[in-house]
Amino acid sequence: MIEIIPSINVSDFKELKKQIKKVEPYAKWAHLDVSDGVFTKHVSWHDPKELVGFKTKLKLEVHLMVDRPEREIVEWLIKPVNRVIFHQEATKSHELLIDIIHKAKKEAGMAIRPETPWLKFFPYLDKVELLQLLAVNPGPSGQEFNEEIFHKIGHIRHIAPRAVIEIDGGVNKSVARRCIHEGASLLVAGSYLFNAKNIKKAIEELKNL
Repeated sequence: MIEIIPSINVSDFKELKKQIKKVEPYAKWAHLDVSDGVFTKHVSWHDPKELVGFKTKLKLEVHLMVDRPEREIVEWLIKPVNRVIFHQEATKSHELLIDIIHKAKKEAGMAIRPETPWLKFFPYLDKVELLQLLAVNPGPSGQEFNEEIFHKIGHIRHIAPRAVIEIDGGVNKSVARRCIHEGASLLVAGSYLFNAKNIKKAIEELKNL
């Protein structure tokens, strides 16, 4: 079953809450982009303290586009967060991060940039709940999908038939159709949904290709 996850990529918590309200009736998850201006030049909202006490019926996954996530991972392992995704390229402490996330009873995800070889996932296939292929450069919403990602999805699906593969960035109808065909499980969409006249219809269209 394909899951469409709205991506929230904003500069402040007020806007984050506003966007979550827009998609809350139509989705099960929301994807919170967190950029520190070091791992990526882009800076987005990145204050976990503001999530304390925040209530939503959506499950939340946090995508940490931050340098050395081991320095702040514990701050993100709080009640509203269900899954934390960190970048393979941002750390040398992969096993440590996975252990810390699991000890907090959260799901662990590992992400790679478009230019990173998919084989970097290989040692962790059985250790994380999710593999994320970032299809654009880490940063702002609205970038164009990198078509090399299609081949990566196929390779990963071939060697890891049960893996949960998430695609993030540049998702639209034609991209989604090909991602699903290659074996993607979760599609993260931002500008495609929030720029649509009807968010519910846009989600349904992606889900039912």
